[in-house]
Amino acid sequence: MLPFHQWVTTAPGPFGQNEMLRGAHGAREKDSENTMQKIEAVIQPGKLDAVKEALIEAGIEGITILEARGHGRQKGHTEFYRGREYSVDLLPKIKLETVVTDDLAEKAVNAIITAAQTGSIGDGKIFITRVDDAIRIRNEDRGDLAL
Repeated sequence: MLPFHQWVTTAPGPFGQNEMLRGAHGAREKDSENTMQKIEAVIQPGKLDAVKEALIEAGIEGITILEARGHGRQKGHTEFYRGREYSVDLLPKIKLETVVTDDLAEKAVNAIITAAQTGSIGDGKIFITRVDDAIRIRNEDRGDLAL
């Protein structure tokens, strides 16, 4: 890890537009325009394999998968077990996360939609947010080099 004194900022605050970043590969000026997007998708568990395959075909290399429970408009359902009725309001879901360069973002979103869509309530949601920076811990690569 670099000592604190090796980080140089040229604007007040940690996220100033003229912020200079120094890492293992020297200093560079932080881009004022976004170059990466984080795509978070909540999908049906049964669609995971199809979505992973579609992302690989789209050229997306890194993904993170989390098991989740939740509901949107679907709101859950009731089930009977041993003669008693139970409300199942948190349904099993998969949350998939990936960070991609801007030029791959739309391709990734389309791959997820195509693979996960059934046309039924509960297909899921996709959220897209900008990512200002990424750092590979192993060698301190930054930005899209870290993806």
